[in-house]
Amino acid sequence: MADGRSLTSGTPDGSVQHDLFHIGEDLPPAMPERAAWGTAPKLRQWQQEALERYLQTSPQDFLTVATPGAGKTTFALRVAKILMDSGVVQRLTVVAPTDHLKRQWADNAARVGIAIDPNFKNADGRHGAEYRGVALTYAQVANKPVLHRNRTEAAKTLVILLALGALAVTVWPARQLGTEFMPDLNEGTLLYMPTTLPGISVTKASELMQTQNRIIKSFPEVASVYGKAGRAATATDPAPSEMFETVVNLRPKQEWRKGLTLDGLIAEMDKALQFPGVSNAWTMPIKARIDMLSTGIRTPVGVKVIGPDLAVIDKLARQVEQVLKAVPGTSSAYAERNLGGYYLEITPNREALARYGIAVQDVQDTIATALGGQSVTTTVEGRQRFTVNMRYPRDLRDNPGAIANDILVPMPAGGAVPLGEVANVTPARGPSSIRTENGQLATYIYVDIRDRDLGGYVADAQRAVQASVLFPPGTYLVWSGQYEYLERAAARLKIVVPVTLAIIFLLLYLNFRSVAETLIVMLSLPFALVGGLWLMWALGFNLSVAVAVGFIALAGVAAETGVVMLIYLNHALEAARARCAAEGRRIGRDDLHRAIIEGAVERVRPKMMTVVAIMAGLLPILWSTGTGSEIMQRIAVPMIGGMISSTLLTLIVIPAIFAIVKGIEIRVKVPEREVGAAVARQQPQL
Repeated sequence: MADGRSLTSGTPDGSVQHDLFHIGEDLPPAMPERAAWGTAPKLRQWQQEALERYLQTSPQDFLTVATPGAGKTTFALRVAKILMDSGVVQRLTVVAPTDHLKRQWADNAARVGIAIDPNFKNADGRHGAEYRGVALTYAQVANKPVLHRNRTEAAKTLVILLALGALAVTVWPARQLGTEFMPDLNEGTLLYMPTTLPGISVTKASELMQTQNRIIKSFPEVASVYGKAGRAATATDPAPSEMFETVVNLRPKQEWRKGLTLDGLIAEMDKALQFPGVSNAWTMPIKARIDMLSTGIRTPVGVKVIGPDLAVIDKLARQVEQVLKAVPGTSSAYAERNLGGYYLEITPNREALARYGIAVQDVQDTIATALGGQSVTTTVEGRQRFTVNMRYPRDLRDNPGAIANDILVPMPAGGAVPLGEVANVTPARGPSSIRTENGQLATYIYVDIRDRDLGGYVADAQRAVQASVLFPPGTYLVWSGQYEYLERAAARLKIVVPVTLAIIFLLLYLNFRSVAETLIVMLSLPFALVGGLWLMWALGFNLSVAVAVGFIALAGVAAETGVVMLIYLNHALEAARARCAAEGRRIGRDDLHRAIIEGAVERVRPKMMTVVAIMAGLLPILWSTGTGSEIMQRIAVPMIGGMISSTLLTLIVIPAIFAIVKGIEIRVKVPEREVGAAVARQQPQL
């Protein structure tokens, strides 16, 4: 473990009680259960056994430690203290991904009596006499690799390389990211779809829509407003009469108020359009049509209450509506009032019909003609044709009393009798519409959300509904809308991503014909995720299908750079083998060390050229604006951030792993006298 050799350690730490080595017992205790940001007071059983074996057998150039959640700092500093006290190494170098981590390690090293300089700069050349080593970042090493090579070779140096720590730290921003199917595509036009309670009159609907349009037009960002109330008499327009559709055409973004975003504009409009009994929903025209055709839901989130009884599911829908209104992020929630229709029930009295000799069909024909109207002829006026319908005038059919008294049913023998004498005419309430889903009755709840990601909101809403609403047997909920797309996409990505990685692995194996070298390249993929996840978190983006496409593309590019790095390292190692063969000796650890440094340094220029070329193509996409830019940005961001992290980590991680694998192959051993001396010095403590 001497003469400039290295030690690498793995993931964040913590430990359990053990009495093997007492060095570092004053380190901070594990917090709570694990020491995510410090060290544990004792070693774990497997760590003890690993350290015993390391000291009692011939160690390799690199000692790799990969701890599942805890033990890295404790184990690495114990080993450093032992080796420095035994004289195996004279210096300590810690290479960390960030300034925060290198300072943290410097503080922990000071607690065990090892003073390392966290403020070391490349311009300094050497650290102060009061220090026994330095703490560096990857960027410092990449900036002056020759300097740090010379520093490491000048004395017996232990290098602690914190590679996997970057992955561990990335867990935090990854857990902060929300999920969505696709980002909102700015169409330059808004679709405002308010819904009123059932039974609104045509006159009142027109007045309300005109008022809403005037309020919307008062915003300076709005160019024009077009509204529609009611529905066409066709099967292609199933919207109820209480649902409005208002198209809001926006001005170019350059004419908007400074600092105003689309979400901010929608929030201002929604606040100004709060009317009693009206539930607002905001979307975009094209997006709304696609959603309604595929799922039947016009809002980002929809809930389908399904069951065998219409009255039961209507009651459940109203309960769910009240629960959803209290969920953070809910802009509006509206449950359809399926039982809110007003009807006039006309029930034939069969005994009375028998007395008058009138058939039920005659009553039905009279009602259809008098109230609904009957087509009697068609007039032709030039190129136009008009159907002539005949029915009773409005004053004879404007109320139940007039219908019962003034509508006459003809008798077979002649004469007529009022409808009220042969039928019961009574007002009643019933379903305004009946929906079915998979052969069962259903009612819909429309939910509009603000300032929340889709997946996170639905998860909270599901927990709230499950805790507050009791469902009778035979009734259940189905979460729909864009969430339905999200679930389908997630299910497909669970297949696509592993298949993509398998294809990359297969192609790499066909090239290298070695599982070990293939795995070395594949290890570059997790490190490529680090920068992508951090950049997404910084920009406030959510995970979506577009982001998944970006990460899949990043996997291919990261694998390509890893392949080139491995090829350079193999070429340097083969050249070292050839030199040793010409000299008539077996390749040693010094030869391996120099070959790795040579190959990694040669890779810096082509790696940077690759990164610069990719950045030059992706940065304009990141800064683009206009329709469709939202999706393109989600594809570009993972690749931009991933290329930055993979550039730093690939230049360090792959050479380190390569050294471990090749060091095992050539059986490089530390001189037995040094190991024996280290073990002898520890005998009193065991």
